[in-house]
Amino acid sequence: MKGGRERVGHNCKGLLMRARVYLRVALAALCTPCSGLAQEESPAKCARIAHTYSIVARDPHTGEIGVAVQSHWFSVGPIVPWAEAGVGAVATQSLVDPAYGPLGLAAMRLGKSAPDALRGLLAGDDGREVRQVAMIDAQGRVAAHTGSRCIAEAGHIVDEAGQFSVQANLMEKDTVWPAMASAYREASASAGPNPARQGPGARGIGPSPARQGRGADGADPNPARQGRGPTGGDGQPRPDLADRLLAALEAAEREGGDFRGRQSAALVIVRAQPTGKPWQDRTFDLRVEDHPDPVGELKRLVRIQRAYNHMNAGDLAIEHKDFEAANREYAAAAKLAPEIVELPFWQAVTLAANGRVEESLPIFRQVFAREPKWADLVPRLVKAELLPADQATVHRILAQRSTE
Repeated sequence: MKGGRERVGHNCKGLLMRARVYLRVALAALCTPCSGLAQEESPAKCARIAHTYSIVARDPHTGEIGVAVQSHWFSVGPIVPWAEAGVGAVATQSLVDPAYGPLGLAAMRLGKSAPDALRGLLAGDDGREVRQVAMIDAQGRVAAHTGSRCIAEAGHIVDEAGQFSVQANLMEKDTVWPAMASAYREASASAGPNPARQGPGARGIGPSPARQGRGADGADPNPARQGRGPTGGDGQPRPDLADRLLAALEAAEREGGDFRGRQSAALVIVRAQPTGKPWQDRTFDLRVEDHPDPVGELKRLVRIQRAYNHMNAGDLAIEHKDFEAANREYAAAAKLAPEIVELPFWQAVTLAANGRVEESLPIFRQVFAREPKWADLVPRLVKAELLPADQATVHRILAQRSTE
């Protein structure tokens, strides 16, 4: 389009053995759990450390699937959260076996439910008692496991009707994961009717009186799904999946969170169905590697991502010559991230390149008032054919830079 721009380990031998054997079992569509997959090294030697809290969830309205995590460990993002559009999500933590991520997704991709996938992997893992794992599939079936040797305070809550699981280990208090579950339910209620807030369906490990032993659990989701719109009765945007995942992380922090403190966080959300273009399947893929307030920083990054999403939507509207819709999207982007001067700059460029020069000039003026050097980019964009080569138009644009 005119004026457009681009949208923007170490493995143990036992893990490889388990990967090969488990995938053979899955391909054969056998329901019996894997066996005889003893690791050749001890779990402590083989595992990575990721004591943490996390949530896996599916939005029953959109079908989006997500996972979010925070830990007092550097760069938790590459280790704990795994997700694939149209397949499911996995959180693998405590003394981590990262293979639970790709293997769990592979099993669900082949048709296994999340509970069956988790049971099969646990059965072949001699280190299962130091693992904490949660899985959710594209149908909302959810399961979790907290090993008996996970460091206290540790536990999980699986909410089948709500289509989510929260899990935590090495926490300051045993109220962390119940607080996460409550926060997610409350945010979901704001997003629309949620049967998970009433009646049975949630069970877990920890301080809840509804303990039923440690291990993998999960069942089919509540079929009584009810749709909802993008806004509530007051006209305000309803919490989307990213909002709800963040609400759970914030609730964990209010309860004391990780015993050791906080350091890194991550959030991944994938579409309900794959597009065939993997780079489009993740609507959010954000990491905070090392930060004094990782959850707060993650929340800021979600806001910035949304702003850029609006910019991209505006560009698409321009391609379809829907300038009214484009301006709405561009305005939404500017409102979400007013500190980013580049967003209105490209808005002005896109408008000017599509013959809307008069609309672009006030925006150029605002940009140049904040960052005069952006005016120096205009001639370069003309040479790159991203702005008209008409000298009168270029002069009018550059005239928006104050000479005071």
